[in-house]
Amino acid sequence: MKYDFTSILDRHGKDAIAIDGLGTMPGFAPDKPKEGFDAIPMWVADMNFPTVPTIPQAIIARAQHPAFGYFNPAKEYYQSIIRWQERRNGVTGLTAGCIGYENGVLGCVISALTAFAAPGDAVLLHSPTYIGFTNSIEDNGFHIVHSPLKPDEHGVWRMDFEDMDVKIKQHHIHAVVFCSPHNPTGRVWERWEIEKAMEVCRANDCVVISDEIWSDLLLSGHKHIPTQSVSEDAKNRTIAVYAPSKTFNLAGLVGSYHIIYNKYLRDRVRSKSAKPHYNSMNVLSMHALIGAYQPEGYEWVDELCQVLTENVDYACDFIAQHFEGIRVSKPQGIAHTNFATNS
Repeated sequence: MKYDFTSILDRHGKDAIAIDGLGTMPGFAPDKPKEGFDAIPMWVADMNFPTVPTIPQAIIARAQHPAFGYFNPAKEYYQSIIRWQERRNGVTGLTAGCIGYENGVLGCVISALTAFAAPGDAVLLHSPTYIGFTNSIEDNGFHIVHSPLKPDEHGVWRMDFEDMDVKIKQHHIHAVVFCSPHNPTGRVWERWEIEKAMEVCRANDCVVISDEIWSDLLLSGHKHIPTQSVSEDAKNRTIAVYAPSKTFNLAGLVGSYHIIYNKYLRDRVRSKSAKPHYNSMNVLSMHALIGAYQPEGYEWVDELCQVLTENVDYACDFIAQHFEGIRVSKPQGIAHTNFATNS
């Protein structure tokens, strides 16, 4: 391989809560390991691989200029996203006007919910549910209604479309939070599954907020289908959110982006996020994204997914061979906590 995914990276004292946060955040971080033991930082959704070199190169090149004043996003920022979406996800016709900066995916979820729902309203999510959704949505006064995923005869987690429809009607729901690939099960939805889910949303006139932050980290043989690509209606009722942060380990730099084709949805979301003046791009995170979405970044992600596939295969095989009575639902992509086990 061209890139290094085997060397152990020492992150002590380098602003990594995965390592330095152990034992310092009661109720959130695990305790420090006992004397003589090393920590395995699997409790935080970042990686211990060094990122693609073009990212620090881009940051250093910009930092060599000693002024960091107000700025507008560079054309290359938008062009980088458009190229990435076209080459990785087959998206065509995307324009800069449909792309908007977000400090984070969860921030966009809340901006979108507050634009199209009111505190106390019900919101549909699939369960098991990412804890970040649970905390942010409930903390902002919304009521989560779960539609449980169900494993089929092969252990593949599937949506229950009838249950979705019933609960949307029963609770008068007008906003659905969709996660693709799904966190935490690691499901990479097939096109027909997304089409049926979006048909349920169309029939009930629901706005769809689609978290697609994990769309780059797919295991061998699986392909991400953007929610907005399955139909013209899905394109016009969906607020999709992406980021390079999970893919390239850039969470500490902050910086996500939305893709919203429908002008009405776009204007409402941007108005909500602009009013508190919290949603401002960092110049170095902009250059980090540009550095990530270089040709080297495409190659780095392909190698990363190969390594992750081998790691998941190894873990699943090891559990099957050494832990009697434990059944593993093998993920198709990498998400926050995506080993679902049943005894």
